[in-house]
Amino acid sequence: MYDVIVIGGGPSGLMAAISASKHGSKVLLVDKGDKLGRKLAISGGGRCNVTNRMATDELIKHIPGNGRFMHSPFSVFNNEDIIKFFEKLGIKLKEEDRGRMFPVSDKATTVVETLLQKARDLRVEMWTNTAVKDVLYEDQQVVGIKLENGKVINSKAVIIAVGGKSVPHTGSTGDGYPWARKAGHTITELFPTEVPITSNESFIQKKVLQGLSLRDVQLSVINPKGKIIKAHQGDMLFTHFGISGPIALRCSQYVVKALQKFAVNEVEMSVDLFPNKNEETIFQELRQIVKEAEKKAVKNGLKGYVTERLLQFFLEKVEIDANETFSNVPHEKLRELAKLMKNFSFKVNGTLSIEKAFVTGGGVSVKEIHPKTMESKLMNGLFFCGEVLDIHGYTGGYNITVAFSTGYTAGKGAADSLRS
Repeated sequence: MYDVIVIGGGPSGLMAAISASKHGSKVLLVDKGDKLGRKLAISGGGRCNVTNRMATDELIKHIPGNGRFMHSPFSVFNNEDIIKFFEKLGIKLKEEDRGRMFPVSDKATTVVETLLQKARDLRVEMWTNTAVKDVLYEDQQVVGIKLENGKVINSKAVIIAVGGKSVPHTGSTGDGYPWARKAGHTITELFPTEVPITSNESFIQKKVLQGLSLRDVQLSVINPKGKIIKAHQGDMLFTHFGISGPIALRCSQYVVKALQKFAVNEVEMSVDLFPNKNEETIFQELRQIVKEAEKKAVKNGLKGYVTERLLQFFLEKVEIDANETFSNVPHEKLRELAKLMKNFSFKVNGTLSIEKAFVTGGGVSVKEIHPKTMESKLMNGLFFCGEVLDIHGYTGGYNITVAFSTGYTAGKGAADSLRS
């Protein structure tokens, strides 16, 4: 008989098992895969972005899916606690751009191995290749789990940490939702977030800009009335099916929601190449270049102002001959070019599937969870943590922070509930 059973060996499950054991419980962790920490091992491009060192309020702004819920779990175990936790275990961390924290080794495997070793030191029993068929409830109380092979394991507390439906090869295949539903929980609509965006525009289909990356630009999602729904600044990439890169991923959930909300097949997006300049400034800079290089061909004169492939594309759009000398380009054409640099808009029609997304939007409704313990409000002894919940952040260490924080809180909550 175990005090606490944790289902799922990802970041939130491992942290939950460590926390429950640390707070005095006999813990069993079961996972259907042959390896624990698989999602952790590929996170941050294989370097494992363990958290983000932002102030709590800033951190919550980067968790657009129910971030406010995180105030309570953060009061138990926050990003600074995560940093201390790993450093105490001997993993030195370094801070990179925008507060992202990585192991100095740049190896996610270091993080996975260290967590597994900590769990072993705390005598957590860990079973791999162990698929759970059902979570068992009696009289509004958890009584244990039933494995696929029919074996029943009794326990007074079960923590569901099986992830969402994104990156299914790591084991996240939506297993937790039926067990939550059976306990009476609401599963909010699932959708892909942090996922590349698709487009049917001819320049995308013809791969005109495929592989072109833009740095420090602003990308906006525009509603059918022409209003900006959301804008993000940073880097992006044109692909053979649409757009990707950090700011495209961040905008993706707003594309999904806009298509639904306005019941349309396409929404507009816009790229601003110079978010810190207005159109008039760009126009005057172009005029200055013309003045200084009027005998030069346009494509040579504007070299370096905008990346070459994009310049060629833009010149064709505003019907300026790239080989023409500047002296033959009318001012209104330059103004059109300035306008395009400030607002290059195109239509997008959706995103890649939830399986291709980095993160699942939607999940077990947080309204039905006690935020200080992560225990279900509907079923005694049932706890949730990580991506199975309706909480999602941007990439950049925010989702993993949610996973570690809710995992630690759930483990402590489960152990404390048994003691009391």
